Amino acid sequence: MKSPASLKRAAAWALPYWTRGQAGRETPQDLFRVLYFGWLAAFTLKLLGSAWDVSWHFKWLRDDLAPPHLLNSAGTAIAVALTVIHGYTGYGVDKAALRLIQWGTGIFLVAVPLDLINHRVNGLDITSWSPSHIMLYLGTFFMIAGVIRGWFMGAPPGRERTVVLGAFLAFFLENVHFPEQHQEYGILSIGAWDNHATYAEPILLQFAADQMKRPVDRAMMEAFSLPVPDFLYPVYAVVVGVSVLVAARALIGRFGAATLVAAAYVGVRTVLWPLLTFTAFPPSAVPFFLVVAGLVVDLAFLVRLPYVRAVLGAAGATAAAYGALVAQNAVMGGVYSAIKDQKGLLGAPPLATSSALWAGLGLLVVWLAVEWLAGRRRAAQPIEARVIATATP
Repeated sequence: MKSPASLKRAAAWALPYWTRGQAGRETPQDLFRVLYFGWLAAFTLKLLGSAWDVSWHFKWLRDDLAPPHLLNSAGTAIAVALTVIHGYTGYGVDKAALRLIQWGTGIFLVAVPLDLINHRVNGLDITSWSPSHIMLYLGTFFMIAGVIRGWFMGAPPGRERTVVLGAFLAFFLENVHFPEQHQEYGILSIGAWDNHATYAEPILLQFAADQMKRPVDRAMMEAFSLPVPDFLYPVYAVVVGVSVLVAARALIGRFGAATLVAAAYVGVRTVLWPLLTFTAFPPSAVPFFLVVAGLVVDLAFLVRLPYVRAVLGAAGATAAAYGALVAQNAVMGGVYSAIKDQKGLLGAPPLATSSALWAGLGLLVVWLAVEWLAGRRRAAQPIEARVIATATP
């Protein structure tokens, strides 16, 4: 804990900045860094809470005050405080970034009580893809998009700008991929059932079975663990997840950016995997295929013609993602045999390979949009950074 003297010094530094201002206000560099490192802390807490949350819900009955929810709520509290600071003072954001942050925070805060009501009415609501859950992801989507814009427009050039931008984009990838974790946990939970090593507590299984009006059997487990069509996982991963990697490569502007953003997210999932399993929480499959797709995105940006790059890149990234998913599925049998000892790390949800065409077309549309927007930005006159080192409050 900080000493009273440290808190007084922090307050003495911060209070002079607490003045009303419009978005786009010139921001001292030290204040700018504090605000955006605050966002890094908020998103880190939300990532840890959400990663634990899915595993928790595959083991225990839902609880509004479960530890993962409290961890996530701590991150949300920081995000709300930062939204208020940006909105009141105008520091650290332009108008577009502020609107994205405010809309995202507002949608998220509206979704929270709606989700609580939904669970009161529908019980477990056995899917990450429900309307109230999607509102939570959508709110976070706009929130992080605003933060990315604010940092991108205001941070001074240099290594720190690039690294922090990559971190924010990795958080963005985590948010859009979050609903896919239902299938990633679900496939291993079915494997555990088949190997007589069920992860879920009996009270959870019985509650789910009663809600479905059927006995606790494999059909119930499948409905509980994989409640969405098989094509949804790969199509969503390619169209939405890989699109984030395309945007990351375009924004950072360096070879390897897409691969590193994907590797950062997958790396966190890999580190969290033993932490969860060693504490007797259910494990999940890890989306290693995103790293392969990210590498293909980086290679595609070696092509100089933007629209040719989009066509070749969409085709290559889709083929790479589906190929890596097929490879992960090929080891699923080995995962099942090891599941009893919780050693399985590879594997993937069921894969409908016939959906690859639609996934590729969807990615192509988004990639073309990214190229068009990037072309407009290059054609526009450069915008001076709002952050200056010598500004006063």
